[in-house]
Amino acid sequence: MVGDSSLAEDLVQDVFLRVYRQLESFRGRSTFTTWLFQIAKNRVLDELRAQARRPITTLELTNMTAAKEHPPEQDGEIDEMVGAIWKAVAGLDVDLRMPLLLRDVGGLSYREIAATLEIELSTVKWRIYSARETIQSSLAERQLHLNSERARRRQSSTTTLTPTPSTP
Repeated sequence: MVGDSSLAEDLVQDVFLRVYRQLESFRGRSTFTTWLFQIAKNRVLDELRAQARRPITTLELTNMTAAKEHPPEQDGEIDEMVGAIWKAVAGLDVDLRMPLLLRDVGGLSYREIAATLEIELSTVKWRIYSARETIQSSLAERQLHLNSERARRRQSSTTTLTPTPSTP
C-alpha cells in the first residue's frame, strides 16, 4: 500500500505495538484478525495522508521473481510483467487497492474485508472487481505495447531469405 518495503516493515512494527497496547480494548465483537486489520488499515491510511502532505517522491516497487520453471530467456519478460502488475496496483485509488490487497495478498474473506474497512459487503465485492478490471485493462494496454516492441526487435534481428509468395 505504501510502495516502500522498509516503510511497510516500520508500519507493521507500529501496528503490532498498537495491538499490544490496545489488547485490553478487544471485546470479541469481531474476529481477532478483523480487529487487527482494522488497526493496520487505520495506520496505513494515516501514513498515506501524511505522505500526501509531504513533497512527492518517486515510488519504487520491488519486482517479485517467479519460480524458475521456465527457460532463462523468459526471465526478462516475467520480470517485466510482474513489474507491470505492481505498477498497475500502485496506480489504483486507495479505495480499490486496499480491499484488493486484503483479499489477494492478505487472504481475508469478503466479510472480513467489509468488517475491517467498515463498508458493505457488496461494496467490497464491487471494489475488488473494479480493481481487477482496472489492472487487467492497464496490463492489456501495456501488453499490446510490449508485444509490438518485441515483434519489432525480432523482426530486426532476423532476416528472412525466403521469398514471400506473390499474390496474383
